[in-house]
Amino acid sequence: MTERAGTSPHAVSFTGAVKAFGAVRAVDGVDLTIGRGETVALLGRNGAGKSTAISLLLGLNEPDEGRVELFGGSPEDSVRAGRVGAMLQDARLVPRVTVRELVSFVAGRYPEPLPVADALELAGVTPLAGRRVDRLSGGQAQRVRFAVALAGNPALIVLDEPTAALDVEARHVFWTSMRAYARRGHTVLFSTHYLEEADAHADRIVVIDRGRIVADGTGEQLRRAAGGNLVSVDLAGRTADGLELLPGVVSVEVRGRRARLRTDDSDATVVALAGMGAVRGLEVAPASLDDAFLALTGDSTPTRAQDRETV
Repeated sequence: MTERAGTSPHAVSFTGAVKAFGAVRAVDGVDLTIGRGETVALLGRNGAGKSTAISLLLGLNEPDEGRVELFGGSPEDSVRAGRVGAMLQDARLVPRVTVRELVSFVAGRYPEPLPVADALELAGVTPLAGRRVDRLSGGQAQRVRFAVALAGNPALIVLDEPTAALDVEARHVFWTSMRAYARRGHTVLFSTHYLEEADAHADRIVVIDRGRIVADGTGEQLRRAAGGNLVSVDLAGRTADGLELLPGVVSVEVRGRRARLRTDDSDATVVALAGMGAVRGLEVAPASLDDAFLALTGDSTPTRAQDRETV
């Protein structure tokens, strides 16, 4: 594996990468490195730029500016060498063949494939090996796509929204399989808009918004960066004017009769509120990853052009 994957310490490297579709810069100056053996989540809303970044990584598109490298070389070279496996949103399985036949065929196209039995076991589809792929449920078919992505024994596996449209049980089975592959020392990059999946299954979370990386770290680091705690109080007839100036306060949001203060020093914020006599219905809670995500990406919605493009 090490010899096949070259000598670069990085599995993935984006340097000033830009990709535009008309007036929309789907990827806008991205700098990103992913070390070997890391599991990284690319997190963002629909239209944020996730799928375009993945298309650049896989060599399906070329950047207009900057460069993208895998294992120190071009994406095309790494794909041809069998270092990369991918599971894309729009991938379709070949009909009228069994699961084992499909995985065996794909494995045979690679120089050092994973044994077919191992690929089936890791993806959790061994009991389905003799079944035709066009007679599978949606969750079963998604796990077969994962087995196909594993067939070449890639050093890097790329998963684009891998659990979209799966039910809770199928998602659990999928992530169990993915973690088993990652434990073998492989690099995993997956895109998702499910915050809980990113937090539970990634070593790092890279947040992308409007084609730019706006945060990169663990779930806990992202929470702290966005304001570590939420302090909520009843306004009780008062206005929210001046609350943004209190110690530690990062932002203020008013919901009905309550004010929510995002703060990086909740103790100082509460003391200041007490000094104002504004501690009615006081609640202090850690910021959730959802709160951090909203703080990092803002509250604006994608344009129609961004919605149309599968970014």
